[in-house]
Amino acid sequence: MLEIVQAGGWLMLPILLCSVLAVAIVLERLWTLRRSRVVPPRLLTSVWEQMRTQGLKLDDIQRLRAGSPLGAILAAGLATHDRARQITQESIEEAGRRVAHELERYMNTLGTIAMITPLLGLLGTVVGMIEVFTVITEIGVGSPRDLAGGISQALITTAAGIGVAIPALAFHRYFRGHIDELVLEMEQEATKLVEVIHGERAAGAAGAAEGGAQA
Repeated sequence: MLEIVQAGGWLMLPILLCSVLAVAIVLERLWTLRRSRVVPPRLLTSVWEQMRTQGLKLDDIQRLRAGSPLGAILAAGLATHDRARQITQESIEEAGRRVAHELERYMNTLGTIAMITPLLGLLGTVVGMIEVFTVITEIGVGSPRDLAGGISQALITTAAGIGVAIPALAFHRYFRGHIDELVLEMEQEATKLVEVIHGERAAGAAGAAEGGAQA
């Protein structure tokens, strides 16, 4: 491996750096974007049951906000549950934008790696061909061994750049789709929370008005 890197020339260093960075991002995102962590199952149900039976204090909302991205969105709605429906929705939407931005962390970096590594490989090809023609200019075609250095540099850097770009692009597309699914699921859970909170309040107000009319 060391011989291959040395044969590829100095352009192998940024390509290797991009590969290490891409692996680190992929591993971090695979761990961070687990569905069980982002959208814990039955979180909304457990929160609503606690709210109906015991009530939610400020400490409970803070723990919910720190527990998961979905919890942060639900906490924003619960913090304004006694306000108007529009205020609750705006609070949830603001929290949702922050959460979506957090989920998309490092995606631009991974996409950039997928784009620039083939260009680095192409640059290595150009540098290698320049070296080959320089040798030809100085000593003529001569022995193939005299040209092997430039040709090997061109081929190795191209292969390395493409080899890094393909998995980086694949994981970038995968993470984009996965994030969209998680955001959609969180939006659905937040909508359920708003409907439950304000639907119940509206039902309670209607019942109170009906009772007053009967009296």
